[in-house]
Amino acid sequence: MMSIRSLAGACLSAFAALGAFAVPASAQTYPTRTITMIVPFAAGGPTDVISRIVTAHMAQTLGQSIVIENVVGAGGTTATTRAARAASDGYTLVTGHMGTHAASVPLYPKLAYHPEKDFEPVALLAGTPILILARKDFPPKDLKEFVAYVKANAEKVNAAHAGIGSVSHASCELLNSILDVKPVGVPFNGTGPAMNALVAGQVDYMCDQIVNAVPQINAGTIKAYAVATPERNPSLPNVPTTAEAGLPAFQAQAWNAIFAPKGTSPAIIATLNAAAIKALDDENVRKRLLELGSVIPAPANRTPEALATLVKSEIAKWTPVLKPTT
Repeated sequence: MMSIRSLAGACLSAFAALGAFAVPASAQTYPTRTITMIVPFAAGGPTDVISRIVTAHMAQTLGQSIVIENVVGAGGTTATTRAARAASDGYTLVTGHMGTHAASVPLYPKLAYHPEKDFEPVALLAGTPILILARKDFPPKDLKEFVAYVKANAEKVNAAHAGIGSVSHASCELLNSILDVKPVGVPFNGTGPAMNALVAGQVDYMCDQIVNAVPQINAGTIKAYAVATPERNPSLPNVPTTAEAGLPAFQAQAWNAIFAPKGTSPAIIATLNAAAIKALDDENVRKRLLELGSVIPAPANRTPEALATLVKSEIAKWTPVLKPTT
């Protein structure tokens, strides 16, 4: 007959064994309901487009819907603040980028979140080269003429952007600093609306991510002077690089990535990262991203650790460019 001490020991061992399986089992149940992906800009912009392409495949892998929620305002920081304050249960995520998770730091001294402290990096989704664009009837014919024209008419020309701290704002601030001009800035609630204004001829020029511009360039509704990367982009083979066109100092590439609120469990982060990687390896997803001019990150750059390193380096890069002088 088993003694009371032996029986108690056996029960404790059984409970311990069950406990050992409890954490993995609960991790395996995620997700059990719809996930919300907050996109900090209006529908139709580059961040929105990339998010929809990738999350549609992720939803298939995860077995749950991922609903895109577009929240506009303050260069994407309104939505990003909301994401930072969300429950860290894996059901509220945000697609961040160079603007929300780097440029925002020097531009908003009272920023309600810190990109490095208030988020768990999940996965880098795509790189998005920056283009110098203009309305189709803007007088300059090439980049050299553009530079001369903007310098000569700096007080008259205007530049559209998606709000202070957005990629379009930060990249054009870099361009304007190189040209030593201060054109009138025209803010919009997202790159989509800014692009619509450019197509309509209501603004003169803008610096925009390639994802938002390829269809318009191919349709001839806007001008593309150059792409701000070392090599031409396969989706726009006839658009020269800034170096080829005479302005090698202007180099800029944005990016989009998934972040979760701080404190989200490593198991959930790993599940989301794996789903994102599977999406980026899917032939159809890759085709759609490449057609838009996106740069798909190499495998080594898709880890949460690599994304954390990228955010840190981007903050260091953009702070001296965008930090207010007064």
